[in-house]
Amino acid sequence: MGYRPIFCTRGKSLIREELIALLEPTVKGIGYELIDIDLELGGRGLLRLFIDGPDGVGLDDCTKVSHQVSALLDVEDPIPGHYTLEVSSPGLNRILRTAEHYRQFTGKRVKVRMERAVDGRKRIIGRLLGLDEEQVLVVMADHEYRLPIEDIKRARLAPEL
Repeated sequence: MGYRPIFCTRGKSLIREELIALLEPTVKGIGYELIDIDLELGGRGLLRLFIDGPDGVGLDDCTKVSHQVSALLDVEDPIPGHYTLEVSSPGLNRILRTAEHYRQFTGKRVKVRMERAVDGRKRIIGRLLGLDEEQVLVVMADHEYRLPIEDIKRARLAPEL
């Protein structure tokens, strides 16, 4: 059973989740973690993958993943139109997408954007305390925020430089 094409009529977050579901097994199968993706459809489309590996990520790693993912995308053809595929390291301000990411980076400074306000705030920058069931715990200015994981629009590390 083949993968069904992704059409622009569905919401961008649904398209993103479908692409992650398609690409994650391939990336994991060659020894890397798919941290996140960015997708820009239209004219000069762009699909950017952020990956990490046990020893970090270099140019050879990005090339290896690019070749494997490109072959998969050629077969499955999930994205309409033309686009460029880019593979990159997650960088210092890496995205936190999964429950495991929140566990892994407990104690680090994070920046979180919420779909809905929590305690009157949609943007929270503070110290990640961890994950409690389905809530991400962040302390900011001596106030602990309990952020429902399903309401997090975007979370990333916010290193103090």
